[in-house]
Amino acid sequence: MTQVDDAARQTAISAYFKAFCMPGALRTYAAIAREAEETGQGYLAFLESVLAQEMQSREHNRIARHLAEARLPYPKTLDGFDFSALPSLNRLQFLALARGEFVREKENVLLIGNSGLGKTHLGIALAHALVHEGFRARFTTATALSQELLAAQAEMRLARALRGFSRFDLVVVDELGYVPFARDGAELLFQFFAERYERGSVLVTSNLEFSRWTEVFGDSGMTSALIDRLVHRAHIFALTGESYRFRQAQSREAAS
Repeated sequence: MTQVDDAARQTAISAYFKAFCMPGALRTYAAIAREAEETGQGYLAFLESVLAQEMQSREHNRIARHLAEARLPYPKTLDGFDFSALPSLNRLQFLALARGEFVREKENVLLIGNSGLGKTHLGIALAHALVHEGFRARFTTATALSQELLAAQAEMRLARALRGFSRFDLVVVDELGYVPFARDGAELLFQFFAERYERGSVLVTSNLEFSRWTEVFGDSGMTSALIDRLVHRAHIFALTGESYRFRQAQSREAAS
């Protein structure tokens, strides 16, 4: 076989990979072919290697795409969380959530505790882990979500905005309780949670125990109905301990 034949065949193969949208195979098939020739691999082994590279490439791109749409504010992982500093949290129970069974069952996760205990870290890290498991997640704060829904309502696209969240297996709503909502904002948040009830999972972090959520939503009846929906089939973690930021400040003071 001449070099001209080889070049023509490579051009044709590249065209096929492009036509079938197989960028991973396109990038690697030539190197895999050379290795197959040098090691005497058969055709099936060569084909398996090319397809494996394509699958790996597609999975890498999927993860990158879904992490981008998740809008995680900064990178956090479960491996990077110091569970020893938060003995009130059952480490094994929480890590089990990363397998995604609660998402398949449309269950919720509620992290309740004072500021500085790592609730946001845990929410981000769990969303990050679930994306790697093949799920889709979205991160937002309660205030940002309220503002997003208010803007959508003002622009007559509230229904579309709510439908947009339905494509996510998990929505992380961070910092519920730090800022009280006006009645219209509170009602829209209630509508958001009500529409996800038994249709999609939410993870909520709050610095307030449930008995104080009326301070945020104003209306006691609406607050009770909201809590009733959230806690039904939910994994609830009541966190206690010393603020992570306070511990860091003490460490810096001791080191100086």
